[in-house]
Amino acid sequence: MAQYDYDLFVIGAGSGGVRAARLTALGGKKVAVAEEYRVGGTCVVRGCVPKKFMVMASEVSHALEIAEGYGWSFDNAKFDWPTFLHAKDVEIARLSGIYAANLAKAGVDLVHGRAVLKDAHTVEILAKEGGKNQTITAEKILIATGGRPWKPESLTGIEHAITSEEAFHLPELPKRILIAGGGYIAVEFAGIFAGLGVETTLIYRGPNILRGFDDDVRAHLAGEIEKRGIKVILGCQHSSIEKTETGLVNHLENGMKIETDVVMFATGRAPHVKDLGLETAGVELNDDGAVKVDQHSRTTADNIWAIGDVTDRMNLTPVAIREAVAFHETVYKNNPQSFDYEAVATAVFSQPPVGTVGLTEAEARHACPGEVDVYVTRFRPMKYAFTGSDERVLMKLVVDGETQRVVGCHIVGPDSPEMIQLAAIAVKAGLTKAQWDATCAVHPTMAEELVTLKEKQVPASMSAG
Repeated sequence: MAQYDYDLFVIGAGSGGVRAARLTALGGKKVAVAEEYRVGGTCVVRGCVPKKFMVMASEVSHALEIAEGYGWSFDNAKFDWPTFLHAKDVEIARLSGIYAANLAKAGVDLVHGRAVLKDAHTVEILAKEGGKNQTITAEKILIATGGRPWKPESLTGIEHAITSEEAFHLPELPKRILIAGGGYIAVEFAGIFAGLGVETTLIYRGPNILRGFDDDVRAHLAGEIEKRGIKVILGCQHSSIEKTETGLVNHLENGMKIETDVVMFATGRAPHVKDLGLETAGVELNDDGAVKVDQHSRTTADNIWAIGDVTDRMNLTPVAIREAVAFHETVYKNNPQSFDYEAVATAVFSQPPVGTVGLTEAEARHACPGEVDVYVTRFRPMKYAFTGSDERVLMKLVVDGETQRVVGCHIVGPDSPEMIQLAAIAVKAGLTKAQWDATCAVHPTMAEELVTLKEKQVPASMSAG
């Protein structure tokens, strides 16, 4: 029997890699994890966590506006970007340190450096300049390298643009920014910068933002973010970016020219597979450039697995963690498991935020054998009653007409990420509309609307007749 340095070697110390490494080490195996940057990965270091801090910081300006309607006054309220950046960086360093400490407590060896596969059982750790490379062998290898921002490198002037990763470390807050993209990251950062007082423009080449979300959600959010002062330009993209003495001129395909101080591309993320040595280890990529895996996260190499964003299945941090648990159960506990990707709740921390779980109306009409019942309400939240704001909440339930199961729940408005976590339990459990209705409302709340919706929405085709 071959002897290896480790039972398991994990490449990437993000949320998925760390969970898999800790569980396996706590189970008595010898485990190491390599990280080329900072422990914690995208979510902790340059994604979900710092972004949420930025969202919360930017929401204060809106809260102050609401407070004035309730009689508060603020004469000298101001925001200091360097102060926020320092506080954010201190907290991220603390969280990264906790991740590293938890690895150590579990008995996992942490290797700082970039790992490259030399064959199916051998990893070379590339040393920094002046150092010496290290070779490590392992019986099993787990790839958990995540994803990285993608930019259209062929675009003239793209070298002047930043991505979300650089947005966390801008030396000063710009006065004007243009954000290209229409997904989670684009709309979230648009809200962040607008809330911090930056003149913000969002451009997206598609007909509406948040492709893949329910159409009512997309239309409602597009209107609501414009109420926050964000200029939204749809059906358009860059033709070039020109650097001038006064800023960056965005030349758009529709002939518009918009000058800003910063241009940020949030046009997608790609699996981080470059120069990992996958071919030499027999690990194949799929047509989209992600690591090809089966339902148990095994790659085309028998002793190598992959989880998280590098597989491009469902790119959410909690999903990567669940995939890590399933990997551990399958490989080390003789309990084959695969993650169930159906009815996974997600939130977009736009302003206002979005919470959604289950099928969109369009998906339900394709998936359900019979009719689909749709319940929709739009209303002004109680907290805005004193402010004169015309911001409105959207709540929508999608119901399988045959079984009466609620197969989709979609919310746009304050606290929707918190609401959707609990609504997801009901959707995942397959509860019926009658069971939702039998749940007594909590009054006065926005969430009570979810259990008091009575009127079905008449399909557009019927109302038109």
